[in-house]
Amino acid sequence: MISRFLSPYPIVFVVVLILEQGTSYSKKSGMSQDLGKLYDMKPFPSNIDQLNNYKEDVLPQLDKSQSGNVTAVLDKTAILNCRVKFIGNKTVSWLRHFDTHLLTIGRYTYTSDLRFKAIHKVHSEDYLLHIKPVLMRDAGLYECQISTTPIISHYVFLDVTEPETEILGGPEIYIEGGSTLNLTCVIRGSPEPPSYVFWRQGDKIVSYDSERGGVTVITEKGDNTASYLLIQNARPQDSGIYSCSPSTGNPRQVNVHVIKGEQTEQLKVTSAGIDIVEPILPKLLLLSTILNLFSHQLCH
Repeated sequence: MISRFLSPYPIVFVVVLILEQGTSYSKKSGMSQDLGKLYDMKPFPSNIDQLNNYKEDVLPQLDKSQSGNVTAVLDKTAILNCRVKFIGNKTVSWLRHFDTHLLTIGRYTYTSDLRFKAIHKVHSEDYLLHIKPVLMRDAGLYECQISTTPIISHYVFLDVTEPETEILGGPEIYIEGGSTLNLTCVIRGSPEPPSYVFWRQGDKIVSYDSERGGVTVITEKGDNTASYLLIQNARPQDSGIYSCSPSTGNPRQVNVHVIKGEQTEQLKVTSAGIDIVEPILPKLLLLSTILNLFSHQLCH
């Protein structure tokens, strides 16, 4: 008889209370995950045990070993990195130091110069400043800032170089028909060896598998990279403009002349170019003297 007078409401109240608490935690977890997406935090803990071990008060740590100075090639791409661990709800910004111009914040770019771009993958520790193409005026200090109190700053120096490309013996190279044409291209001052070096005759790429045959290309990479183009049994058809185009640095070209037998009577062919023999030398000396006298009179 007593059980008739016991109200069922306390039981219902306890069930409702448990459901409300569960809903509250679910809402809090969902809200924190949304904030995590906004601030690029790691995923919010999904259970109570992870929640108890979750630490949001860990200060961001800058990994300087992966945030070093950069040397880039003129007109190519420069990538500056700032690696930050335990970013939490902080942000990472890139500034140009000499004029304190704000360039990027997180994944967003804040400059009208379209050569600059922020690159950052979600949950990655790397915050990249991408510059393409890089110009000489871009060289200097850049500041990576973490929005802590006080602010954590790290400076990265960007050096911009212009590698030098040279074809030895140019710009005019003479060679006797039937001999081997040997062109040597040297690339100096590159921060890293070029990934490739292309040889061209006019607009056509010259390679070892060309239809002509007898063509060899050898490239030795190092601090100074050298690429050799060897063409056996040179013919008049092999004459023309040859260019050396490395992946780093500007292309250079030379004009190759394959001389027939009767023309070699007046030209002494060497591997580095030509030497003028006696029948031509006096005429050139006379011409040089006349030009010097004419130039001297103009100056006065």
